Amino acid sequence: MKHFDVIVVGGGHAGTEAAHAAARLRARTALVTMRLEAIGVMSCNPAIGGLGKGHLVREIDALDGVMGKAADRAGIQFRLLNRRKGPAVQGPRTQADRKLYRLAIADLCARQPNLDLVAGEVTDLLMSGSTIAGVRLADGSEIRAAAVVLTTGTFLNGVIHVGDQRRPGGRVGDEASVPLAHRLRAIVPKVGRLKTGTPPRLDGRSIDWDRLETQPGDEDPVMLSFLSQKPFVRQISCGITHTNEATHEVIRNNLKRSAMYGGHIEGVGPRYCPSIEDKVIRFADKSSHQVFLEPEGLEDDTVYPNGISTSLPADVQEAYVRSICGLEQVRILQPGYAIEYDFVDPRALTLALELRDQEGLFLAGQINGTTGYEEAAAQGLVAGINAAARALGRDPVNFSRTESYIGVMIDDLIGRGVSEPYRMFTSRAEFRLFLRADNADQRLTPRGVEIGCVGPERRVIFERKMQAISAGREVLEAITLTPKQTMALGLDLNQDGTRRSAFQLLSFADVSFEQLGAAFPEISEISPDIGAQLAREALYANYILRQQRDVEAMRRDENWEIPEGFEYAGLTGLSNELKAKFSAARPRTLHQAAMVDGATPAALALLLARLRQEKRAASK
Repeated sequence: MKHFDVIVVGGGHAGTEAAHAAARLRARTALVTMRLEAIGVMSCNPAIGGLGKGHLVREIDALDGVMGKAADRAGIQFRLLNRRKGPAVQGPRTQADRKLYRLAIADLCARQPNLDLVAGEVTDLLMSGSTIAGVRLADGSEIRAAAVVLTTGTFLNGVIHVGDQRRPGGRVGDEASVPLAHRLRAIVPKVGRLKTGTPPRLDGRSIDWDRLETQPGDEDPVMLSFLSQKPFVRQISCGITHTNEATHEVIRNNLKRSAMYGGHIEGVGPRYCPSIEDKVIRFADKSSHQVFLEPEGLEDDTVYPNGISTSLPADVQEAYVRSICGLEQVRILQPGYAIEYDFVDPRALTLALELRDQEGLFLAGQINGTTGYEEAAAQGLVAGINAAARALGRDPVNFSRTESYIGVMIDDLIGRGVSEPYRMFTSRAEFRLFLRADNADQRLTPRGVEIGCVGPERRVIFERKMQAISAGREVLEAITLTPKQTMALGLDLNQDGTRRSAFQLLSFADVSFEQLGAAFPEISEISPDIGAQLAREALYANYILRQQRDVEAMRRDENWEIPEGFEYAGLTGLSNELKAKFSAARPRTLHQAAMVDGATPAALALLLARLRQEKRAASK
């Protein structure tokens, strides 16, 4: 029998991130997966990052995670989304070579100390009372550990649907995890069903690229990892085409043959990534929908048509795909499909992503009701850190929504639960002017150093960067100008008599770092990347001061901890309905209580008053 500190079940994005995080904390970690060669496989679209999602990748990277590093090594097209908007809502994204990404993850796993890879299917959980003790594999062998992280993705009771055809599977080519799903249903309070989908894969050699619009990457690519400076491999362009009325007619005529519209699927799909059937029905007034043709690799002819995921039968897929401009003669290499799977109500979790009723059992990824590689990886990071902390006798590590998108996501999940697969957006963050992708390292790397999950290489590079930013800011703040002096430099500012520093001048829309550098040699000596960071900080400086005051006010009240076992039944003035809801949700903080459905300001005031009363009584 083997013994580890932490066992991670599943080799997807959540699993690899969890395993690496636990190992970086020096916990002896086993990553158990059905097939070792499938570790790091991109099951759906070949891309990492985007709006909101790119923020998560940067935060994972700031804590020395692996997703950003692997994505940069595999990136074949880099684009900064929302480039024309403010830095707070810009999202870095890369089109990835599937093979290169998988190989990058495999290489990172091989070089990670304290991490062992184990091939096998986990069929049961070993418990000691309500505490996890390890796992049992399909061959009957057992692996013991103080903490287990489940990152099962779409494999739990997974069912693949193509039209009216259905078969068990976690994804095409892989079996579903059925025994483990049954075990979880026996011990977890609430398990539901969700679904996701994927489009057909196309043979790029049969696409008429000359008739299509081309989408190149950025000329000045923005990397996902703070450690990367430029792309590692050759860059490519994607193609753009559109559906049309003929496409929609084929789909409308065959809706009854769709797995979803034919009544074969009970799970709810992601609203923000709808199938082509959904688009045709929900947006009936639109005569076309955009389709991005994304090559899956530099040496792979497979193309991913982003925008037409489906559960229609294979013959209907061929008919509607071939109605699209440039795809008239296309060959389908693999039909699209929908996949339905079990998930656990995330309200059963703590902020550390540990099941409240099963100590030492952590969940991360789609098992918690999320969708997307980035959301999964971010949860894996948190679950891996906390599994290691538990195994090593350390305190749990929580992330606040005031400091990170990771905190926003986890707070949303365990406070509100999910009715559909959860996807990250910048609009979910109240303090997004502060929680930018560009400053994720400044927000989280010091925290990672404190936790122990940041290695020496990143720490040294980060410290050098912060020294350069500090020195650059000193230079900018030492130079002050009157309005007349700014006018002499060609800067059109109000003649209000106020002397401003060069740093303050950078907050004006018509003042650039290059203009100031041309006028002052000491500014021109600041490196372009540090100058760009200082310009972004100057732009948001006043707004961030206001947000920091809002953050502190929020923390003063909402971070009040609610003791385990707090008796809501004795809270006079609270409705019986809310007493029952609070008792069922068991919020750990006043903020989590505020997210319970039906919680009113008056109810929260009553709760806060009781918490203060109990604190005063305890201090006497």
